[in-house]
Amino acid sequence: MSSFSVRFLAPPSNPKLLPFCPKTWLSATPGVAPVAVEVDTARLEPRAEERGGCWVLKEEYRGGINPQEKVKLEKDPMKLFMEGGIEELANIPFEEIEKAKITKDDIDVRLKWLGLFYRRKHHYGRFMMRLKLPNGNWQIRGVVLPDVPEILKGLTEVGLTSLQSGMDNVRNPVGNPLAGIDPQEIVDTRPYTNLLSQFITANALGNLNFTILPRKWNVCVVGSHDLYEYPHINDLAYMPANKDRRFGFNLLVGGFFSPKRCAEAIPLDAWVSADDVIPVCRAVLEAYRDLGFRGNRQKTRMMWLIDELGNEVFRSEVEKRMPQQKLERASHEDMVQKQWERRDYLGVHPQKQEGLSYVGLHTPVGRVQADDMDELARLADVYGTGELQLTVEQNIIIPNVNNSKLDDMLQEPLLKNKFSPEPSLLMKSLVACTGNQFCGQAIIETKARALKVTEEVERQVAITRPVRMHWTGCPNTCGQVQVVDIGFMGCMTRDENRKACEGVDIFLGGRIGSDSHLGDVYKKSVPCKDLLPIVVDILVKQFGAVPRNREEGED
Repeated sequence: MSSFSVRFLAPPSNPKLLPFCPKTWLSATPGVAPVAVEVDTARLEPRAEERGGCWVLKEEYRGGINPQEKVKLEKDPMKLFMEGGIEELANIPFEEIEKAKITKDDIDVRLKWLGLFYRRKHHYGRFMMRLKLPNGNWQIRGVVLPDVPEILKGLTEVGLTSLQSGMDNVRNPVGNPLAGIDPQEIVDTRPYTNLLSQFITANALGNLNFTILPRKWNVCVVGSHDLYEYPHINDLAYMPANKDRRFGFNLLVGGFFSPKRCAEAIPLDAWVSADDVIPVCRAVLEAYRDLGFRGNRQKTRMMWLIDELGNEVFRSEVEKRMPQQKLERASHEDMVQKQWERRDYLGVHPQKQEGLSYVGLHTPVGRVQADDMDELARLADVYGTGELQLTVEQNIIIPNVNNSKLDDMLQEPLLKNKFSPEPSLLMKSLVACTGNQFCGQAIIETKARALKVTEEVERQVAITRPVRMHWTGCPNTCGQVQVVDIGFMGCMTRDENRKACEGVDIFLGGRIGSDSHLGDVYKKSVPCKDLLPIVVDILVKQFGAVPRNREEGED
């Protein structure tokens, strides 16, 4: 067994924790026989090799590669971290950095391996820094290059890192935001996501085995029936399942979003024990690293490789990279229930620990100022155990609050005035990507607009159930608009006078959960200024919203 193997206990089987019926389950097992694909044996020759402690693309496979691959070949991005390159770069005047191609590529591309994203558009000389947090995605904005070495040092001192959080790396492992505190959780995902993060970054020292992947790669461990973890849009998803009285996971593979294609993850027809969470992650990553396509960036995500090889051949490539070159077939004992209404984690909820509750706070469109962060930390210290848990919907949970302190906590100004535990039904599920205020790829402004449109809609209609609305500034769809009730994807369009203006494509009908499916385009190229009546109409006709004037008249 590898040095990363850790034995985990199976989740409790006490029926009082799972009083659900009927017992219909979300399946991670194949529904139909896999289609056979003919693959030339030469195609299964690894295209990457280890050289001098690093992995590089073999010379014979370098024809037709994309510009990002050329940048990686010219200079290993990890040298900026592992050989002190960031200290040297931080001491060069920014104007000089931009004059030379090698250093310009450093700030535009290679620094993303350190979690630093240059915001050339509107923010000259400033970077966004993405932290590597199991179960979370925290971004710091306005970072200047001379401060980076000290920031990296400070992160290390408190057990954090930004390493390998961008570009062609494994992103933050995602787990249940209620891990360890939810009375109805299937399994506590924290040991697994922590172990995955430690493995992927070699305990924040840099794991050179997986820093030249063909493209970004997402992984999650499911611990809830609610599927807060969004397994169907991950490259690798661990779905809890028992097999022959052993606890482990069935595997989904290949889920992703991109401007040209969005695909749901599919069953690999494989089950691993809890001890093999890391070995199978390594095997999947090695197969992707060794065989993945490195030409057109729109066709380099792992699902394209699965499509090319076929599920069975891809599975066999994973299997032969396992420690014993063996991979069990999927279990039919899925533990995730299919008929399950997704629960709301905002507000006050009892924990599995007697006498304690967690408080879910709504963070409007995910934006937190430095003073807010200080105050959140104070609240976590005073009322909880100094811990904050993050969600993929940009909200924050304070766990382990003694019930005797709840009333005082709920009267805190931050909760009364900014981060409410009880937001309105439309606000509580609102998500927005960074938008063009800080992101150079975003076509439109998202965060302020998402809040404004939602506030105006709420003045016109009343709804009786949550409606999930997401905004994304461009087709890269960081805001995941295809998996929610109503999604808005930024585009440029023309107004009634044929003048160029910011607009959106509207998506409807997406779902993440036991009956997950991607939404469809409802209306394209809608000018943002014309959006309000269209959203109101959608809510009334498709979600049962009631116009406020009618509602007041009936009262």
